[in-house]
Amino acid sequence: MSAETAIRLDRLSKRYEPSAPLVLEEISLDVRAGEFVCLVGASGCGKSTLLSIIAGLEPPTTGTVEVTGERAAMMFQESALLPWLTARRNVEFALELRGVAAAERREQALDLLDLVNLAPAADKRPHQLSGGMRQRVALARALAQDRPVLLMDEPFAAVDAITRDLLHVELERIWLETGRTIVFVTHNVGEAITLGDRIILLGSRPGRIAAEWSIDRAARATMTAADLADLQAEITGRLRQGIRANAA
Repeated sequence: MSAETAIRLDRLSKRYEPSAPLVLEEISLDVRAGEFVCLVGASGCGKSTLLSIIAGLEPPTTGTVEVTGERAAMMFQESALLPWLTARRNVEFALELRGVAAAERREQALDLLDLVNLAPAADKRPHQLSGGMRQRVALARALAQDRPVLLMDEPFAAVDAITRDLLHVELERIWLETGRTIVFVTHNVGEAITLGDRIILLGSRPGRIAAEWSIDRAARATMTAADLADLQAEITGRLRQGIRANAA
């Protein structure tokens, strides 16, 4: 795997039991270092399973997966913060697991909370934070793992639309500032268009790469609302086509 490639999947397939149907089949994919890739697909198509395999939480049945830095950081739909710890201590906990010295953990945690625009809430506990704030703490905690690849499994699905839009802006800023490679799972086509350099559509039963779209970030800034609507309609149409085919 070259230095320009952060993730390489080669003919990756997954089934949970020898007699069970395939969940994923023959997925081959290269993700460039620093790329922001969005995975979209119908519920049950294997998006989260694929992310778990890339994270090393699940083994593939066949095929190989290579990730730069050996392991990736992972952020889930639920923030899963430790409720008895403050925002700062939740981030410090990730730093502690990484082996960062106690004398350095407080400053690094505050720097990470500042990166997600949450330093003023460092001493608040999760129940004192809004859903969007909790997700920003979870993002800071994921960044504390200091891995070049960040995997995000529908991290904004549980927040309201206005908060989600704000989190999109924050995430794009952090991605540009840190240079992380991000693979972002979503069922929301509009969200994928907003965030992704590349959008990959997974088909279902089993999950296969059905289509992909590349979006030049500079060109996207000049796209009209009609252009964006056309792209969303195209991706949504392919998604619905796959759903109808599997329902037949």
